[in-house]
Amino acid sequence: MAATGRDRQIDNIEFNVADIARSKAFYGAVFGWAFTDYGPTYTEFSDGRLTGGFTTGEPVRPGGPLVILYADDLAETQRRIEAAGAAISRPVFAFPGGRRFHFTDPDGYELAVWSAP
Repeated sequence: MAATGRDRQIDNIEFNVADIARSKAFYGAVFGWAFTDYGPTYTEFSDGRLTGGFTTGEPVRPGGPLVILYADDLAETQRRIEAAGAAISRPVFAFPGGRRFHFTDPDGYELAVWSAP
């Protein structure tokens, strides 16, 4: 996971999921992530900048750290999230530096999406 030149930066995020295919379909449709399968219980994802993984090797544990994604078009991203079947858990709100909303994915993880003003 960690590589030279990435000291003290987020390098990987791992989600314990119930269904890898469902997670790939959701994140691929909404955010355009690419995937590399490493056997039946682990898939690596990449958004072009950050990598992580989906695994069925552990029980699903919704919660944990809040992962925040950036979107140029907040409304379009929210539309895509809702079209993929996710629930908005906190409507769009302003904060210093931008606006964001929170949603829960198919396994119950809460994430957020933000955009500059």
